[in-house]
Amino acid sequence: MIVKQEYIEYLLSTPFNYTCTNMADHKPNLSHDVVSDFLRRERFTPADLWAIVQPYITDSVTASVLVDDSVQDKRYSHFIELVKKQYSGNEHGTVKGIGLVNFVHTAGNDEPHWPIDYRIFHPETDGKTKNDHFQEMFKRLITHKHLKARRILFDSWYASVDNLRLIHRAEWTFFTTLKSNRLVSLHRDTGYQHLDTLGFTEQTLITGLLVKLKEIPFKVKLFKLVAPNGDIDWVITNDLDVSVNRFVAELANDTRWQIETFHRSFKQLTGSERCQCRKARSQRNHLACCYQAWVALQVKANQVGQTIYQLRTGLFSDYLRHELANPRIQAITL
Repeated sequence: MIVKQEYIEYLLSTPFNYTCTNMADHKPNLSHDVVSDFLRRERFTPADLWAIVQPYITDSVTASVLVDDSVQDKRYSHFIELVKKQYSGNEHGTVKGIGLVNFVHTAGNDEPHWPIDYRIFHPETDGKTKNDHFQEMFKRLITHKHLKARRILFDSWYASVDNLRLIHRAEWTFFTTLKSNRLVSLHRDTGYQHLDTLGFTEQTLITGLLVKLKEIPFKVKLFKLVAPNGDIDWVITNDLDVSVNRFVAELANDTRWQIETFHRSFKQLTGSERCQCRKARSQRNHLACCYQAWVALQVKANQVGQTIYQLRTGLFSDYLRHELANPRIQAITL
């Protein structure tokens, strides 16, 4: 029999193979069946992640919650439950995988960020859309997590009318991107028009435009952020204070990208995509352990003043030094 701590430490220790068989092969008196039974038997939940990560969060009124989804690539899996075809931003197309909706807490653009909640996107099981998960997790921020943070950042996928209304009613501030075909109105008597038909002056590029978003009962401030390569991000916020200008919107937009950093390291360092168990419960438990493995990496990295990549690579430094000094496989030369 094994316990959760042993499995997480296995995820942190193995260099590339994250299967139950590999763990059994490297731990005395342990069989593959014991590991697979552990993953199939237990019932770990997102609440476990919050209990673990809460003490390490630097929360304040200036902190933010970041929202985005990620696909755990399972394109070569044919019999794993929870796997479905879905759009992956990383691949810029549809792939087979397990979808995750993540909430990440950050104290600022250059500060540590931490996953605080997640949901597995599988409407065939629970009938929930990604926006349903978004709303459920946002409500739990209020009822269960009691954060001081009051700002939430996300992209256009989650900028639905229902989501924006929910956040505004809760007296939170949002910054989100919009697609260029969203309809806004500058004045009551001019009607609605697409974002990409709006005119901006040098002044309004800095101060933003006060607009009415269709089907939203409150006004928002709209910013047109033009990148050096010409790409445009349309950003709105319900914070109408005069101090909120283009530079504030750009900072919020930049901060939101921290969640992409989390997604990349989560996949590369915890083996989140590598579990080959077929049952949904086994995949859920494996992913739950991966989140806690990531937290353990970040905590240790902060303690020793390294990045989590440096910390993970350093685990294998002693092995490399030993092999360079006394190679067990020697080169054949002329």
